[in-house]
Amino acid sequence: MKELLSGNEAIAQGAWECGVEIGVGYPGTPSTETLENLSKHDVVYCEWAPNEKVALEVAIGSAMGGARSLVTMKHVGVNVAADPLMSVCNAGVNGGLVLLCADDPSIFSSQNEQDSRNYAAFARVPMLEPADSSEAHEFIQRAFDISEQFDTPAMLRESMRIAHTKTLVETCDTANKPGLKPFEPTPSKYVMVPANARARRLAADERTDQLIEFAETTDLNRVEMRGNEIGIICSGACYQHVREALPDASTFKLGMSWPLPPKKLAEFAAAVDHVYVVEEACDYFAVHVSALGIKLDVPPCGSLPQAGELTPALVKAAFGVEAPAHVAPAENLPIRFPSLCAGCPHRLVFTTLRDMHAVVTGDIGCYTLGASAPLNAVHSTIDMGASLSMAHGMELAKVPERTGHPVVGVIGDSTFAHSGITSLLGTVYNGGAGTLCVLDNRTTAMTGCQGNPCNGVTLTEQVRGMNPLDVPAGKPLNIENLCRALGVEDVVSVNSQDLKAVRKALKDAVKASDRLFVIVFHSPCRLIDRHREQVPTITDCRACGRCINLGCPAIGKDEDGRAVIDETQCIGCDQCVQTCPFGCIAKDGE
Repeated sequence: MKELLSGNEAIAQGAWECGVEIGVGYPGTPSTETLENLSKHDVVYCEWAPNEKVALEVAIGSAMGGARSLVTMKHVGVNVAADPLMSVCNAGVNGGLVLLCADDPSIFSSQNEQDSRNYAAFARVPMLEPADSSEAHEFIQRAFDISEQFDTPAMLRESMRIAHTKTLVETCDTANKPGLKPFEPTPSKYVMVPANARARRLAADERTDQLIEFAETTDLNRVEMRGNEIGIICSGACYQHVREALPDASTFKLGMSWPLPPKKLAEFAAAVDHVYVVEEACDYFAVHVSALGIKLDVPPCGSLPQAGELTPALVKAAFGVEAPAHVAPAENLPIRFPSLCAGCPHRLVFTTLRDMHAVVTGDIGCYTLGASAPLNAVHSTIDMGASLSMAHGMELAKVPERTGHPVVGVIGDSTFAHSGITSLLGTVYNGGAGTLCVLDNRTTAMTGCQGNPCNGVTLTEQVRGMNPLDVPAGKPLNIENLCRALGVEDVVSVNSQDLKAVRKALKDAVKASDRLFVIVFHSPCRLIDRHREQVPTITDCRACGRCINLGCPAIGKDEDGRAVIDETQCIGCDQCVQTCPFGCIAKDGE
């Protein structure tokens, strides 16, 4: 049966077809939909983990126990999971273990641009790289076979273009379940104390040699000769761009990007006059192919861009191929800044922090938009959980005393569970002071409203349509109780839609500069609580701009600079009503 599937959907389907028993991960674009689709199959157990390290460790345990296990994450999540990855690559597996890593060239929804192929080379684990959904469906099954054949975890790399582009896939309506492998306790294999680890390192060396021989013969790597003048080495989405831009060029399509096949690559290079590498956002192939002694040429019209996602037009330009004419984009269009949703519970917190001139260390989540105009309230965003640690560092550097501005760390509920807890623990342990805010909107909003430990909604419940506001089957974390258990004495709960309460809590907290103060702001995300209240009306607007500075997409200006409300977007949250200093905004009858 043929189906039109995205890369993520195809990976989930292929994983089910080859008998995956366990799926675990942490939501992160562009990988998220994989586990959501896999969990639709009742025979596969799937769960969201608090973070990627925990996800990989759960999958290592289930694979060691004999179950085929898939763990999913985005590229920056591999950084978090690197610790267990670097050990399990030596220990090996029992049931197949595959790590799906989704890279994000052009940084569409991430804080950096990195190439996960470097992790495969670093850990010395085989990596497969599909070029469309059909290959994604096939390669996930091949990855599990390779994992079990060579007793190693395997990685499957996709990019945003593969994850979210739909192509035809030949699917099967029955699963081939190999079943659970027997489990035998083998401490010498799995207990990574130095004596055992040294022996396992030698086993990994032997396995690497075997994998290189496999790479030389596998049909995952494909030579396509179309002429002797130009040869292109490429993989993944870049292969599709090369085929469109340079249809007459010969290609070495690497479906297995680690390890590389030295002999086969040398033969390909010898068969063409000029050999090039086409890859995006990294020089992984260029470095590793050159290290094999293969001389690479530079495209005749200049190197390809070092950063960002490639397109056929960019490939054509680098090789001097004229691109077809296209319609020029419209000019002088108004700028549309990214903004928090109308009625977002984070908005009043950020407007208050802005008005307080606080130095705000932010974190990863939709609340990062607190850095955008007109809020302009977030001054750093580095990685998951960094806000609380960096706020402690700012306090150590005496920023409040030297600048006269309070330092406030701001983190979301899902990110707090991901890696903020240990950051808070570090501050408490070292006697830190300052103000830390947890924005609890009852969901993991940025990646599509997944469950997390703070709301207790499991992946199974989410896929079956449960609203995070309902009573979950999982055990929700009480953030306030946890903070107190860690040793924070000053913990308060605030309704983040109550402007007076928000202002009071923040002002009280920053005044208590000699101790640690945690504020937990509660109010559900508007994507999970979609009810609407009466839309307020504006009477005798003074054009002071206070409501405009909320940055709400439902509020704009008329030609005279007076505020107007877009009734199609307004949800009646009352944020503008509370903000107006002259009482010009009110609801009928109030």
